[in-house]
Amino acid sequence: MPIATPEVYAQMLDRAKAGGFAYPAINVTSSQTLNAALRGFAEAESDGIVQVSTGGAEFLSGASVKDMVIGATALAEYARVVAAKYPVTIALHTDHCPKDKLDGFMRPLVDISLERVSKGQDPLFQSHMWDGSAVPLEENLEIAKELLDKCRRANIVMEMEIGVVGGEEDGVVGEINEKLYTTAEDALATAEAVGIGEQGRYLLAATFGNVHGVYKPGHVKLRPPVLKEIQDAVGAKYGKDKPFDLVFHGGSGSALEEIHEAISYGVIKMNIDTDTQYAYTRPIAAHMFTNYDGVLKVDGDVGNKKVYDPRSYGKTAEASMAARITQACQDLKSAGTKIA
Repeated sequence: MPIATPEVYAQMLDRAKAGGFAYPAINVTSSQTLNAALRGFAEAESDGIVQVSTGGAEFLSGASVKDMVIGATALAEYARVVAAKYPVTIALHTDHCPKDKLDGFMRPLVDISLERVSKGQDPLFQSHMWDGSAVPLEENLEIAKELLDKCRRANIVMEMEIGVVGGEEDGVVGEINEKLYTTAEDALATAEAVGIGEQGRYLLAATFGNVHGVYKPGHVKLRPPVLKEIQDAVGAKYGKDKPFDLVFHGGSGSALEEIHEAISYGVIKMNIDTDTQYAYTRPIAAHMFTNYDGVLKVDGDVGNKKVYDPRSYGKTAEASMAARITQACQDLKSAGTKIA
């Protein structure tokens, strides 16, 4: 299947909300982690979302180039070719973009899509995330309104965040405090500023104790009912059930019952990065320790080309990451729901 068109992406999101499931959104940093994501979705018979962060995009451009737009563009173009060989539909998304990186990441990418759309083509990415969690809510919503209008014209869905996800991702640190919990007042202000779809479709990353990374049990206090509170508050004012399309950030290590409760309140996308990073790296570590005398030229020996060939451990890494993604699809109830 090809990469989702704007119309098919909208259909994917609608089906998730109506069907009570969420799509795993998998962060990738290379062609091989992209292939692992495609394989995992295909094996689960689930459509899905592949996303790249600012740091991931920079890495994709080459360690000596460090151009986020080049890296993201290269990933999107490569994905269009290889995804066509998989029997699932994939949407492309860019992850957290804070204010100081808008002009070097999200805005140029939206401009590329605007140009593509003007020529009758599909946008480069199906959605982009504006992360205004580090600025005051009023400023966050002001920028969101400007970006949403631009995304709408490019046939792109925008994702935005209100509240703060704790922990660290790509150098952005969120403190673990009361801002981890979005309030009904925040949600009402959001609906007033950017509407509930009539000004352009957007996904809302509302926080309910989310923290990036992995922590010991008891460190993170998720409160999924926060999502119900904001849906009810805004829904009551606008006469619409579950008005927001919600996103679950910082979900690594979450209990399955918490995930399912969040989905029941309108979560249709869950970001997964830390768990898949480990799933990818773990078999590589095992390979290196098991074959240390083959991957190293110990005591001046020649080593063993079969075990230091990157393909030898890359294949096991891809398979392990794909298996973790298949598990995520099962956990989020998207397994077996593919459109095709």
